[in-house]
Amino acid sequence: MLRVQINREASVPFDFSLSAEKFCGENFLDNGKFVGEIKISGEVVNDGSSYVARGKIFCCKEFTCDRCLSAAAENQSHDFEEELDAADIDEDFVDITALVRDTLITSQPMKNLCKIDCKGLCPSCGKNLNDGDCDCDNFIVDPRLAPLLDF
Repeated sequence: MLRVQINREASVPFDFSLSAEKFCGENFLDNGKFVGEIKISGEVVNDGSSYVARGKIFCCKEFTCDRCLSAAAENQSHDFEEELDAADIDEDFVDITALVRDTLITSQPMKNLCKIDCKGLCPSCGKNLNDGDCDCDNFIVDPRLAPLLDF
């Protein structure tokens, strides 16, 4: 649990570092996993009417590229800021575990790519096109335009 002691009159900084395996477990993400240390830093601020938790998460994610199927790793940083509900506050402590977990999940990209310009695999022979071109003829004719090839 990531519990932060709050102060009714001032902001309270926090700094956590925990192992990804302990915090996330094996089945946290559909494709990939967090490895190493997850570092969380920020502050809880009393803005007069409520408490706001804001900060940054630093982590490393290992995954399989969705285009070329090679193993890859990516260092990530995610900002978060959320107004805390009264139910989140227990005496003088607030638990930000769910906030951090939700931020990590919702900040993941739809497609995991080893690099932005990943070329993927050849549809004919399966060669990784990031390693070089293959000798396959991948010319595909639009069937609507195929009669034009007879001219």
